[in-house]
Amino acid sequence: MSLSKKALIIGVGSGLSLSLARLFHKNGMSISLVARNINKLKKFKKELEANVFKCDVSSSIDVKNLFSKLDDINEQPDLVIYNPSSRVRGPIEELDIENTRHALNITSFGAFLVAQQSVKRMKKKGSGSIFFTGASASTKGFPNSSVFAMGKFALRGLAQSLARELHPQNIHIGHFIIDGSIVSENRPYEKDDDKLCPDEIAKRYLEFYNQKRSVWSWELEIRPWLEKF
Repeated sequence: MSLSKKALIIGVGSGLSLSLARLFHKNGMSISLVARNINKLKKFKKELEANVFKCDVSSSIDVKNLFSKLDDINEQPDLVIYNPSSRVRGPIEELDIENTRHALNITSFGAFLVAQQSVKRMKKKGSGSIFFTGASASTKGFPNSSVFAMGKFALRGLAQSLARELHPQNIHIGHFIIDGSIVSENRPYEKDDDKLCPDEIAKRYLEFYNQKRSVWSWELEIRPWLEKF
């Protein structure tokens, strides 16, 4: 049986999630990656020696099956990072109801489902960490972005409640407000460090994970130096 810690990263793409996976793998953790489109994970599977799973986080059945598969291969996570979110833009009177429901299911209800399954296993272990990735919309509602604000506000509320509930049970909860744009091939720097670097964000997650429990935080806000508050 492997003695390494195990990380489960949900909502994996080529940006922040991949930076997180690479950094935690480099630090000796066994990695499991989850996405709705499993094809995009194949190229990372070998690099990270990762387990790869397909899951619709808005489905309670899918989430239960995901954790059952992790149980079967003895990969119950010590760390869970929840990244999925969905946006529906537009004036409130024009928003499609079912698209709105679907977006909220992914951004916040899916986080609840994942947290529930994670906590059941972490309580048996006696320890664990669950991190949720927020956004500017976690604390600020913008025009024509009410759906995203609802989802991210709910995600933050979930994290805050779980921190108060679970920190005394040795389960570390973290909520990360990513307040700014993340640099990518399609969104390059316009000035030096005017956008968030995903590799640098990942380092903040690792530092948070390594906090001693006598000084546990529950939330960290991250923004580039040019971003307005």
